[in-house]
Amino acid sequence: MSEVKQLFERFKGKKIVVIGDVMIDAYLRGKVNRVSPEAPVPIVSLEKQEDRLGGAANVALNLVALGAAPIICSVVGNDKQADDLKELLHEAKISSQGLIFSATRQTTIKTRIIGNNQQLLRIDSEQTNSISVQEEEELLSKIKELLKSGIDGIIFEDYNKGVLTPRVINEVILLANAANLITAVDPKKQNFLEYKGVSLFKPNLKELREGLNINFTFSPNAKLDFENAVTELENQLFNRISFVTLSEFGVFIKQSEHNYYAEAHLRNISDVSGAGDTVIAVATLCLVCGAKLELIAELANIAGGLVCEKSGVVSIDHEQFINEAIRLLI
Repeated sequence: MSEVKQLFERFKGKKIVVIGDVMIDAYLRGKVNRVSPEAPVPIVSLEKQEDRLGGAANVALNLVALGAAPIICSVVGNDKQADDLKELLHEAKISSQGLIFSATRQTTIKTRIIGNNQQLLRIDSEQTNSISVQEEEELLSKIKELLKSGIDGIIFEDYNKGVLTPRVINEVILLANAANLITAVDPKKQNFLEYKGVSLFKPNLKELREGLNINFTFSPNAKLDFENAVTELENQLFNRISFVTLSEFGVFIKQSEHNYYAEAHLRNISDVSGAGDTVIAVATLCLVCGAKLELIAELANIAGGLVCEKSGVVSIDHEQFINEAIRLLI
C-alpha cells in the first residue's frame, strides 16, 4: 500500500509533453421513439450536446487527473473548432503553448449521435494528410523550446491524422535521447516502425499484427507466436520496453529478457473508447517515476479497465483509481 501511495504522490507536477493528433469528441444525445417517414432511420429527439477533449488531448486529460502537468504539442486548424479546443484545454488546466494554428488545416471533430444510450452514427470531420514542411518546422521549434524549459517525459500519441510525420518523430526522439528523457509511444499502423530508440512502445494486438505485417493468434495457452512477434518488434525498433494491451486478456510488458503478464480484472464494459489514452498516460508516469516493470503493467491495466466501465471517451478518476489499485494489488 505504501509503495502504491508513494508512487501516486510522485506523479504530482511531472511535466509531460504530449505530441500528436488532438481532436474534439462531440456527443449528441437523445431519445428515440420513432422511425423517420423519410427513410428507415431512427429520429433522435436531442436532449444534450457535449464536447470533450479527444485524441492526444485525452491523454493530457488523464495526466492532469493523475496530478501531472501536461503540455500539448500539435497542429490544428485556424478555425472555430480550434477556438473551442483551446477553451476546453483551458478549462481542463492543460497548457496549449505547444499548439500550432494552420490556415491550411482543419481541426478534427468526431461527432457521435447517441439514442437511448446506443451509438447510432459517428461523423468524422478531419484532415489526415501530413502537415507541411513549414508546419513541421514550427512544431519542432516549439518542442525544442519546451525541452529547454525542463520536462520529465514525452508521449507520442499517434492517431494517423498527419501531425506525427517521420521527420517530427525522428528529430524529437534524437532530442529526447540526447537529454536522457523518457519517451513513450501509442502508435498506429502508419509510421509504426519509425519510433526507433524509444523508451516504451505500446501497441495493442491489432496494431502489432498490422504494424509488423505478421498474422498470429494469442490466448493464455498459446503465447509463443505473440512473444516472437514482440521480439521481432524489438529487433526493428530497439525500444527499451515493449508494452502490449491484450484486450480481455490484460496486458503484457517486457524489458530485455524479463516479461510479465497482468491479467484483466472482471469489468462491466460499457465503452472501450479512449482506454489506450489512459493506459499510455499511466504507464508513462510510472516509468518517469521509476516504478518496477510489474507495477507499471498492473496499474496501467487497472486504469484502462476502469475507464471502459464508462460511456464515451473519459479520463481516469484519481480517487477511484488509487482505491481500486490498493484493493486489487495489496
